[in-house]
Amino acid sequence: MILKIIFAAFSVACIFVQQLAALDTSLGGGSQDIVTWDKHSIMVRGQRVIFFSGEFHPFRLPAPGLWLDVFQKIKAMGFNGVSFYVNWALLEGKEGDFTAEGVFALEPFFEAAKTAGIYLLARPGPYINAEVSGGGFPGWLSRLPTGLRTRNSTYMDATQNYVSNIGGIIAKAQITNGGPVILVQPENEYSSGDPPFPDPVYFRAVEQQYRDAGIVVPFISNDNSPHGFFYDQGPPEWPIYGHDSYPMGFNDDISEWPVDALPTNYGDLHEEMAPNTPYSVIECQGGSWDPWGGYGYNKTAARQGPEYQRVFFKNFYSFGVTIFNIYMGVGGTNWGNMGYPEGYTSYDYGAPITEMRTVERENFSELKLQAMFLQSSPAYATAIPQNNTHANGSYTGNLNIATTAVLGNRTNFFVLRHADYTDTSTAKYHVTLPTSKGNITIPQLGGSLSLVGRDSKLHVTDYDVGGINLLYSTAEIFTWRNFGNHHILVVYGGPGETHELAIQGSGTTRIVEGPQNSVKFDKKQDSTIMQYTASDQRTIVELSNGLYIYLLDRYSAYNYWSIDLPSDTVSGNYTNTTTFLSTPIVKAGYLVRSIKVTDKTINLLGDFNSTTEIEIIGADNDISTLVVNNEPTEFQQDSHGVIKATVNFKGPDISLPVLSEISWKVLDTLPEIQKDYDDSRWMKASLSRSNNTERNLSTPMSLYASDYGFHSGYILYRTNFTSNGGESLHLETQGGSAYGHSVWLNDTFVGSFSGEITAYSWNQTFGLPAKKGQRYTITVLIDQMGYEENGSAGSSDMKTPRGILNYSLSGFKQSDLSWKMTGNLGGESYRDRIRGPLNEGGLFAERQGYHLPGAPISSWKNSNLGPMEGLREPGVAFYATTFKLDMPTGYDIPISLSFANNTDTTSSIRCQVYVNGYQFGKWIHNIGPQDIFPVPEGIWDYHGENYLAVSLWALEKGGGKVEKLDLVAGPVVQSSYPGRSK
Repeated sequence: MILKIIFAAFSVACIFVQQLAALDTSLGGGSQDIVTWDKHSIMVRGQRVIFFSGEFHPFRLPAPGLWLDVFQKIKAMGFNGVSFYVNWALLEGKEGDFTAEGVFALEPFFEAAKTAGIYLLARPGPYINAEVSGGGFPGWLSRLPTGLRTRNSTYMDATQNYVSNIGGIIAKAQITNGGPVILVQPENEYSSGDPPFPDPVYFRAVEQQYRDAGIVVPFISNDNSPHGFFYDQGPPEWPIYGHDSYPMGFNDDISEWPVDALPTNYGDLHEEMAPNTPYSVIECQGGSWDPWGGYGYNKTAARQGPEYQRVFFKNFYSFGVTIFNIYMGVGGTNWGNMGYPEGYTSYDYGAPITEMRTVERENFSELKLQAMFLQSSPAYATAIPQNNTHANGSYTGNLNIATTAVLGNRTNFFVLRHADYTDTSTAKYHVTLPTSKGNITIPQLGGSLSLVGRDSKLHVTDYDVGGINLLYSTAEIFTWRNFGNHHILVVYGGPGETHELAIQGSGTTRIVEGPQNSVKFDKKQDSTIMQYTASDQRTIVELSNGLYIYLLDRYSAYNYWSIDLPSDTVSGNYTNTTTFLSTPIVKAGYLVRSIKVTDKTINLLGDFNSTTEIEIIGADNDISTLVVNNEPTEFQQDSHGVIKATVNFKGPDISLPVLSEISWKVLDTLPEIQKDYDDSRWMKASLSRSNNTERNLSTPMSLYASDYGFHSGYILYRTNFTSNGGESLHLETQGGSAYGHSVWLNDTFVGSFSGEITAYSWNQTFGLPAKKGQRYTITVLIDQMGYEENGSAGSSDMKTPRGILNYSLSGFKQSDLSWKMTGNLGGESYRDRIRGPLNEGGLFAERQGYHLPGAPISSWKNSNLGPMEGLREPGVAFYATTFKLDMPTGYDIPISLSFANNTDTTSSIRCQVYVNGYQFGKWIHNIGPQDIFPVPEGIWDYHGENYLAVSLWALEKGGGKVEKLDLVAGPVVQSSYPGRSK
């Protein structure tokens, strides 16, 4: 088979070589000059940009009215960029039928990014991985008789319609057309595969597809680890070279950090492989996907939390990274069967911005400190990382501490960590750093510095604070600002740590806030030296040169914000150094979205989860009006220009329906097991061969669901036979991790496989209670969990079939049985264009559209408790209800559905949840771990009627029920965000 694939690939090589020769010579940079790059960084309109980005998938939040909310939170985190995937499977569910409208339209996404001032890195695939079904490949690709992600013309032709359409959409949103897109990544993690690999002809052909679609901004690549593919195999117009890094791995418990996971050699590898491009990490682990039966995302968030961020992210800063994307920056939801088999509905990922869009995790705040520092430090963009082969003991003489230097023309950066990065002890040290005044051993005023376990620090020397030279600082810099003759510098340290700073030419000093003995002062090297111990009681020091230094501990620094929204005619709201370092600093608690100063008035927009004392640092002395969230607010302004005010939080009255007390309707949604059921419109399994090259057939006719166009959710099969008496049925089915199946003989339950985490397929033999001479129908219901990803080029992993792989009925030949099957209504010719090709499966209720609003449920049977009433025998019921929501305005209150079966932790129950037609949850009680399913506003109608439907599949003889199902309100935030609408 491999030889055949290789021969097929080379048979079309001459065509692609001819195409290669005709390629535009400006392939890597495109035919534009707005976005350029050199070995240090990208530049936008000639200004260097440190692209600090978080991954955000619009298809995982199908509520466009909330996209600006997310972008504003990303901006508030100090980021200036977002990387996003596009999921081909959602846009071309049927070959040749591309649609990107409604919740799948990208134009509102681009507009929201532009409004917030966020640059975009577009990653449209065709292949994206991303823990989505098929890695983003539509199911119909499984029928291509060739390996995927190769130069083979069959595959390339299959991608052309998608690439030309999505490429054209992205092209219109490029910065050259006034949009936010500044980089495009064709292909994804093209880092392993079948020969010929790596294939430059294929890679260039994919790029040319996008150039032909109108992409002119630079391309960027992402190896799954630093292999160096395609940087040195072609002319200078190859893309910016980038790679991914997931050092903590996936799905492990949080108690221990893995050893030998910190990549200390990546900077050196970059110099060897791609020294002329900016050092770029396109996916740096910001969390982890969690599998069926996993630990849950709160544990993931803790494992990849602030300690991890300080050690691992600062390690990348020591390599001089200037394109840095956190995967994920924003959690999302695998709604509508879009997830791949190993993952459940939630894709929260432990991200700094959660699936419910909250920013309460500490990893959000820690990232804000780091991003704000980099955005405040333009000298970092051109500083040169030094070889760290001998990092242990360098600069400190302490072999337990590793120090790596990043040296600039004047400003220098030093990253310190434990030599054993997993060390949980505290190390004491002195550090000798090069400065413009010579080498200085710090601290100079006595004592020692400390590095607690699992921590890392950034020390600086000769750091420019608006024309004032910060000779050195062991305290980390949050940001600094210039306000006329005033300069503000905000620094912080870990609680209880001693830190020392030296400021040149600073003259006299005085403490204007905080205990008078909280800082130790001295004069050396023509500088004022100050030493303090970080605590939750801040100290503000005023120097006679107009510099105010805020000395904080880390947890106090979390409450400081500085939002750059210049709104000029050229750069719009995008971060630029000129305006960034003159905007006010705000101390305000939960979230600041924007601050604008016009005509003696300050307008502040923010979110508050408690009564909050706010400060605005850097306001003009002639401010007469303060408006907070569109409300005039009383304030006081001190002699230093600092405005202080109080924002009062008043909790809203929230009234959610009690789901056990409202009226439900119920429908038997497994009529297929009835003797008189008419399956004449079902698809006959009539294909004697399969184009699916992943597995040879074991049956006379293919029973692979993909061969008949069914690619999502539940699948049903039926076959008939006349019994000889007492037959046994053997089945081999396949559905992916945690899938299940049930079998009926007529309406008699025969048995089930209730699912296991590691069981992707299952062999099972059933004794059938069949009587000789009688006619019977076998019905098989299978829950397929999505297609595998296709990470290796040339492979066909996503084609791994779903459905019945093999069968035998004792006393019969396989050919004696004729099968019919069904899945979602219409298969690839899906009917619901609003929710896309994957939202539905093959349940009777789904095929009738009863999961959609407006379903004729009034004629159904009444159910007192809905799914909490449940079934007394195996089967599938479909419960539906309607209710109104009237949520308070001016608040952001996420609403989730919460399942609980506290007294029975093993019963095999599978539920699917539909909110206004959107499938927003798959609950598998006996596997877990997810019990709470967030549903965003825009899917819920917060001020109108909502339709809720729940399918319940009981897989055991005793049936089953949901013991408790509740609507749960999430964290309540008094919000300034107005744009919540579908």
